[in-house]
Amino acid sequence: MKNELDQKLWLLLDKTLSRSELPSLGEPNRGKVRDVYDLGDRLLIVTTDRISAFDVVLGTVPCKGQVLNTIAAHWFELTREIVPNHVTSVPDPNAMLVKKLDPLPVEVVVRRYITGSLWRHYQAGKKDAYGFSLPDGLRADQRFDEIIITPTTKAELGEHDEPISEDDIISKGLVSESTWQQVKQAALGLFSLGEKEAASRGLILVDTKYEFGLDGDRLLVMDEIHTPDSSRYWEADEYEELFNSQKPQKMLDKENIRQWLIQRGFSGQGTPPELTEEVRIDLAKTYLNLQERLTAKPVQLPTQDPMERLVQNISNAGISASGGPS
Repeated sequence: MKNELDQKLWLLLDKTLSRSELPSLGEPNRGKVRDVYDLGDRLLIVTTDRISAFDVVLGTVPCKGQVLNTIAAHWFELTREIVPNHVTSVPDPNAMLVKKLDPLPVEVVVRRYITGSLWRHYQAGKKDAYGFSLPDGLRADQRFDEIIITPTTKAELGEHDEPISEDDIISKGLVSESTWQQVKQAALGLFSLGEKEAASRGLILVDTKYEFGLDGDRLLVMDEIHTPDSSRYWEADEYEELFNSQKPQKMLDKENIRQWLIQRGFSGQGTPPELTEEVRIDLAKTYLNLQERLTAKPVQLPTQDPMERLVQNISNAGISASGGPS
């Protein structure tokens, strides 16, 4: 028997925001999850309900976009004193108006535990893919004594991010050495606060991805922070027991869908299995639960079509192709 939340999400399965259409703002650059409208010196980023894994778009999940946008806005506000960010306003639950930056061509992945893709690389014998060697004898989900940074290239849609070492980032001219040192300091500061805040809510921030850009010479964090698409979260009070018994951790993020796909023989090659309605609803509940715990505020399910609401809110905010108010 479905509970009340299940019933509400079931009704939202056919009312997801699969893509935005804002003709007055021109045609967006459509990524795996976000539609980005160029407004001159600013961008309107619309976070859709699209779900991707292994760099493949799989379909939609109810409320996913507004969850990602809400959590990202929460963390951007919370971390302003550590490093400035690109957000100027949040005109809609699915949208952010941001300052246009010169994005750095690398993604910064900060890890406290060996899991996910890093564990898969480790199992495959790729222990030095990031320019340093991981020790022998590590176990799945083991905590590192010190936080590590594992950068990747920033892939285009349909391509895969690839591991890259710090030395290669600098020697290939992707990022200057001085800027990279700023990036590392900012990433570690963001992660430290993220760990502390997550712990206060009974959660473990396992690892996360950060993206940075330059506003002239000033470094800003951009894209998203500590969302279930860019980060992994586990239940803190269950970690030790599950780790000692060599059982999988309880996942509160997109890793659920990755494991669901892997169990069905898909890890980026070929045709992915179709997401069932049950899987879409279960993932929506996972995302909504995480939002409520991280922000300490009750979630609000959409009461109108998200596309209609988006158009109305963008108009009310006075946002136009020339940028509109901040």
